Amino acid sequence: MSWCPGGWYAASAVSIFAGMDSGRVNELPGSFFELVRVSQMPVLVDFWAEWCGPCRIVSPTIERLARENHGRILTVKVNVDRRPQVAQAFEIQGVPTIMLFWKGEPRMRLTGAYPYEAILQNILENWPRGAGVTPVPTPGT
Repeated sequence: MSWCPGGWYAASAVSIFAGMDSGRVNELPGSFFELVRVSQMPVLVDFWAEWCGPCRIVSPTIERLARENHGRILTVKVNVDRRPQVAQAFEIQGVPTIMLFWKGEPRMRLTGAYPYEAILQNILENWPRGAGVTPVPTPGT
């Protein structure tokens, strides 16, 4: 695992951004499955593919949620073509699929290119008790 400038974690088609403090980089787990199980924050996962037009549409929304909720949500992108075993484990049948995990358990699943407001609302509705401060909507949304 390696840390890249700008806060992106990149390794074998899994990217992690916004939510990990640079001092904690060496504490990243060795697998995606372990990451969603041991993270101290809820984990928002964007399952995507390079060839997927709707994935390109929703990607800026996921990045916005990650930036706005730094320290509240760990945000991860998983390329389903490069990590089919991860996609199969969570029965991903269409992309983009956005999931929220808490302590290894899926709390939310959306398939399709939803707008910012809909994704945020689903996150808020499924926010786990004990996860700390809830995500903050941007003023004017």
